[in-house]
Amino acid sequence: MVNMINLDKRSTLSFTKINKLAIPAIISGIAEPLLSITDTAIVGNLKINPTEALAAVGIAGSFIMAIIWVLAQTRSAISAIIAQYLGANKIKEILNLPSQIILINILLSVFIYFITIFFIVEIFELYNAKGLVLENSISYYKIRALGLPLTLFVFSIFGIFRGLQNTFWPMIISIVGAVLNVVLDFALIFGIEGFIPEMKIEGAAWASVISQGVMAILALILLLKKTPFSLKLSLPFHPEIKRLLSLSFNLIIRTIALNIALFLANSYATEYGTSYIAAQTIAFQIWLFFAFFIDGYSSAGNIMSGKFLGEKEYKKIWNLSKILSKYTIVISILLGGICFLFYTTIGKLFSQEKEVLELFYGVFWIVIIMQPINAIAFVFDGIFKGLAEAVILRNTLLIATFIGFVPALLIGNYFNLKLYAIWIAFTVWMVLRGGILAAIFRRKFK
Repeated sequence: MVNMINLDKRSTLSFTKINKLAIPAIISGIAEPLLSITDTAIVGNLKINPTEALAAVGIAGSFIMAIIWVLAQTRSAISAIIAQYLGANKIKEILNLPSQIILINILLSVFIYFITIFFIVEIFELYNAKGLVLENSISYYKIRALGLPLTLFVFSIFGIFRGLQNTFWPMIISIVGAVLNVVLDFALIFGIEGFIPEMKIEGAAWASVISQGVMAILALILLLKKTPFSLKLSLPFHPEIKRLLSLSFNLIIRTIALNIALFLANSYATEYGTSYIAAQTIAFQIWLFFAFFIDGYSSAGNIMSGKFLGEKEYKKIWNLSKILSKYTIVISILLGGICFLFYTTIGKLFSQEKEVLELFYGVFWIVIIMQPINAIAFVFDGIFKGLAEAVILRNTLLIATFIGFVPALLIGNYFNLKLYAIWIAFTVWMVLRGGILAAIFRRKFK
């Protein structure tokens, strides 16, 4: 049966118990950005046209992440509902729910793949991609996007495990996928003489797809062996499917707002020049890695708050928010300190181009100092997801994006701040996201 962390009504919120959920969630959470970081670092060191290749991976990778983030919101919805049923000791009432939502996810991702392939040139032109950057972006996307249904399948199963208070098996799947991706990146991008031809940027895309396929197979096996659920489809649809889709819809609207900010950032950076989007790609990949790292504690908040809500243990939800906030702020400061210590070394891992590195170093300090702000935003993101408060999350992102990020970016661009404008806008964005959620949570639970 399922190996679940014991979080019953007599349990306390200790550092050890939270980390039993958070640390595996951190490792599994950074798998997808790690795939992108690996592609970015290796492609950025190609001998021929490395800057153009790096820019292409940044643009196409950003668009792929946008799609994944939109579709993967069902993971949070699945996790929240399963956790609430687990807390109420009614898990047998939703045994057919996961298979139904997984089928919806896969069909939707296949549909989006074909639609985006048809309009891919126009999509990347909206990012201001031209010439070789545009060609490379299209080549990379057409291959890498084949993994969309696989990624959504894996994310759905991760949501099931998280709802069951189990982050261990998602961690194992993610480790296997990440290690395999690194090995395949070197083998396929640079080739193996006499065995595999040099595939360059297309090799990076195939490495990701193959890794995602292996992760999907492992996820299926573990779902069948380690949970009470199966993929046997039964009709009619479960009554909770309506609530799950409603939660997912509001989280999708939220994520669209989030992706508008990311699109504008990459679009403006591309317009400034190839070196600018290359530097932006490096900075954003590091920001993303931090985000998914801290998001492990956000996932713990998601998992535990949902179960506490099912148990009607409201005081524990309040205490959980305080503990997670303290932990994540300390961790973000430690990570930032490491980045300051290896400031120049980190940049050289991704590129050897002098202009790209100078632009990156110019804004990297902003990426670092905003991490404690991100920590608070991500903690309350996770808790509100666990509480299934999708409307609050949706409205917060709409305010942060259209009242915070967009005006800040436009003002910064007007004063020709370029990459500084982008990262000042990101900082304003995260301040609003964290501040609004923290204020609402305090009013509801204090």
